[in-house]
Amino acid sequence: MRILIVDDQELVLLSLEKALTDQGYEVQSAKNVISAIEVVDFFLPDLIIADINMPAVAEGRCVYDDVTFDEKAPGLDLIHYLRNVRNDNTPMMILSGNLDEEIIERGFELGANDYMKKPLSLNEIVIRVKRLIGGGSTAKNTETKEKFIQDTCVGVVIPCYNEEERLLSDDFKRFVNKNLGYHLCFVNDGSTDNTLQVLKELRKGNEDHISIYDCEQNGGKAEAVRLGMLHLSEQSQFDYIGFLDADLSTDFADFHELVKTISNSDYQIVSGSRIARVGANITKESARKIISQTINLIIRKTLGMPFRDTQCGAKIMTRRVVNHTFQRKFLTKWLFDVEIFMRMRNLYGLKEAQDMLCEKPLNRWIHADGSKLSFRDSLKIVGQIGQIALHYR
Repeated sequence: MRILIVDDQELVLLSLEKALTDQGYEVQSAKNVISAIEVVDFFLPDLIIADINMPAVAEGRCVYDDVTFDEKAPGLDLIHYLRNVRNDNTPMMILSGNLDEEIIERGFELGANDYMKKPLSLNEIVIRVKRLIGGGSTAKNTETKEKFIQDTCVGVVIPCYNEEERLLSDDFKRFVNKNLGYHLCFVNDGSTDNTLQVLKELRKGNEDHISIYDCEQNGGKAEAVRLGMLHLSEQSQFDYIGFLDADLSTDFADFHELVKTISNSDYQIVSGSRIARVGANITKESARKIISQTINLIIRKTLGMPFRDTQCGAKIMTRRVVNHTFQRKFLTKWLFDVEIFMRMRNLYGLKEAQDMLCEKPLNRWIHADGSKLSFRDSLKIVGQIGQIALHYR
């Protein structure tokens, strides 16, 4: 039995292709409507699984003369063309994170046979495929259990410098094995220990969902994150790109909440917040707490924005923001978060920049061993804030 999968996101294609191939189906894929029509011509699929929201044509391509694109979503144009122009009755399953009931109803009116809303259970997709066309393996596939394709594809940069002893490899493996809409890009920032080898071991068997960007020389966290973010922004499949600390001081559950917030809003950046008043104590030591609050006050005055915690190492943003604010190197190695907001302020103006930013409280945050700043570091930070203020104003 042959199945054609149509989706513009590589993570979705690879996950579905593997799951269905393991069940004994022959699978082909396409990334837009026109390519899908071309594959149908020679592959003659028994089932088509198509995303609603995908490009109509590849960049630089011309459309077929007899194909019009007047539906609200390109996936519907594919259904319309096959059913009304080709009179093709091949069963079609549509996938989408779109909650617009009108679009869902239109899909069924045009001739869709089934609909699944993202996030998708990989196991349920396999079950529904067997119900629609039969075939496949009769044995239960435990590999698809508890695996989900999210309604967005997210790239996450994780800077690593000498993390050989602290890297929670099993936690990262479990996350990507379950959450198929995520891709983790570990940036080895010129480590002098065996971090690179640890990352290579971590990637084995997870090549589709884990990549390594290797910097031969240590350039500091700011440069590691910048290079990783630009690397991921070159891939059009990612709806959002973010960064996370290697020690998982912000855990994946909280990071996923940041992703949900940005995907259900018009925000361009959602930043985690550890401030005590919104549910998470930065520190128990009163002296350190006073220093932290003083630094935060200085940053707020510098930015002119009511941000309570710019320095949390967990942020998610659109590719547009990445392309606009990460092209130039940052002035400082650690306060690049402040520089991101300053660059947005300069680009869009204060009011629009504020409307684009969201600060979301974290449910959990820890100080990993060795992550606390010394008093001397705090003084350096104050000097760097002044440097940022002078440069960007």
